[in-house]
Amino acid sequence: MSDARRTHRWRGILVLTLGAAGVGLLAKRPLLLLLSTLGVVYAVYPRLSSVSEPRLDVERRVSEENPQAGTAVDVTTTVRNVGDRPIFDLRVVDGVPPALAVTEGTPRFGTALRPGERASFSYTMEAKRGRHRFEAATAIARDPSGGHEVEVEVETETEVDCTTDVGEAPLRSQTLDVTGQNPADSGGSGTEFHQTRSYRRGDPVGRVDWNRYARTGELTTIEFREEQTASVVVVVDATPGAYRGREGEPHAVVAAVGAAQQLAETVLDGQNHLGLSVFGRDDLWLPPSSGRRHRLRVQELLATHSAFEARPPASETTVDVEAQVETLLARLSDNTQLLVVSPLLGDDVVEAVQRLEAERHRVTVISPDVTVSDTDAGGRALATIERDSRLRRLRQSDVTAVDWETSEPLSATLRRRTGVVHG
Repeated sequence: MSDARRTHRWRGILVLTLGAAGVGLLAKRPLLLLLSTLGVVYAVYPRLSSVSEPRLDVERRVSEENPQAGTAVDVTTTVRNVGDRPIFDLRVVDGVPPALAVTEGTPRFGTALRPGERASFSYTMEAKRGRHRFEAATAIARDPSGGHEVEVEVETETEVDCTTDVGEAPLRSQTLDVTGQNPADSGGSGTEFHQTRSYRRGDPVGRVDWNRYARTGELTTIEFREEQTASVVVVVDATPGAYRGREGEPHAVVAAVGAAQQLAETVLDGQNHLGLSVFGRDDLWLPPSSGRRHRLRVQELLATHSAFEARPPASETTVDVEAQVETLLARLSDNTQLLVVSPLLGDDVVEAVQRLEAERHRVTVISPDVTVSDTDAGGRALATIERDSRLRRLRQSDVTAVDWETSEPLSATLRRRTGVVHG
């Protein structure tokens, strides 16, 4: 893609030249006439010259392709002239992902390149949660006079993936009667020992405990813990109260959407069925399913749906959470469990979770903590106390609640809580 145009850099020189020539004639000064001749040359040259489209190759390297949120990512971009003509004046603007901020250096660079020559420039970005694809680099080449320029875009596939795998999703024991990878409460065929029971006519011979029979003469059958598929719905809290964050950091909804992306990938990787919904914003319902097409649909919704916008909702568009719970209950099948990602900054989400748990849908809450910062601890002390109280209320209602300090990866929090979140 290219765009050639005039810069009109020498537009004023012709006026000055004619003026100098007129004064030289009237005043009979040969020196002014000579200077006006040189001005004519400068004014006419850009009209006779031209610039061809540059042939460029751009290579971009990042210091970390899978950084943690908040870390610095160094970017080095190398531009090479692969054409057979020199480029006298080249300006390059790298295609920094729109959601990432440059914290050091600049993605802009100017140079001149002979055929086959290359030049590099570097800058630093701050990583944020999500997948961030670089846009095409924009290059502007000018002719020696600077009177013409050509703009081209050079595509180079580069991506920074800040959606670290959470390792293992915090699923509970509610599963479907379909073979999968999640341990179920019932015994049967599987790989993990569950219990032994008295032999029943028709039990497979291979599951008889022959060692025990040799010792005691008693026939018993070994049962293994069955592995089944879970039906999971990830619900993101996008209520107005969730649009709060620490100074200089993304608000809780941004953190929740990033966590939902990680959880969705992990749930689907475990051969489970996954659905998607939201509290507090436009109605969003993606029924639980699996497969490559469904995975792409989940990613698309989390990245583009209006319910996950970074801006808080207008007051007239806010949706009643209690009504959303009633609608959600009507949509859920009996064996569906929920992963709710919420900062717990309001009682409405707590009441919604308690209602869902009371209707025999196992609920796990992942709660990003945005209430405390070292510089503003006093101002948010009340919010911290209220949030801690909501966490206690949920746990007293048999809801699994994971307190996630957003300064560390979600995967680290879940690994530390493994013994708790699988209850």
